[in-house]
Amino acid sequence: MSRQIDYFFTLSSPWAYLGHAAFVETATRHGVEVSYRPMPVRAVFDETGGLPLPKRHPARQRYRLVELQRWRQRRGLPLSLQARSGSFDPSLADRLVIAIIASGSDPDAFLRRAFHALWADALDLADEAVLARLVASVGLDAEPLLEAAAAPASHERYEQNRIEAIAAGVFGAPSYILDGELFWGQDRVELLDEALSEGRAAYLP
Repeated sequence: MSRQIDYFFTLSSPWAYLGHAAFVETATRHGVEVSYRPMPVRAVFDETGGLPLPKRHPARQRYRLVELQRWRQRRGLPLSLQARSGSFDPSLADRLVIAIIASGSDPDAFLRRAFHALWADALDLADEAVLARLVASVGLDAEPLLEAAAAPASHERYEQNRIEAIAAGVFGAPSYILDGELFWGQDRVELLDEALSEGRAAYLP
């Protein structure tokens, strides 16, 4: 039976963007199934004591900009520091991922395009026309998927992902859960890789 990693994320996280390809490639190399769990990260922050970016101390905001530059170089990915992640509601884009999964398709190709569109090209992922173009660019039918993303089932799955994230100890994005062990942040992908390579038991609180 294949092992599974629960992947909690939101498209509005630059860290999820920076770690996405490295994470998926790690999971693929180890033959591990990925369960994609888009979540409303602001609601997770509210419940776990996290602060949205504008409310963080200026020292933390400045250091974040330094870290983004370090990791975009490390990962070899374009990333605009002016991308407007904080000025849009990511819920439709996140629920579109849920709709893609529900349709039986792998969301990875769309996620790579959407992450790049926001974080490299600074496009507005709250704009349905932008999302429709991104969906079509990976060979999927945009209209029924956008309808599904707006339907109650996708809203319910999004909320359920929040509940399950909190239950798993998640407090930020991206988070990867392997055998109950939480790996928080894209800078933990290498530690996740080591855990899979070693086949060790999970470290639990």
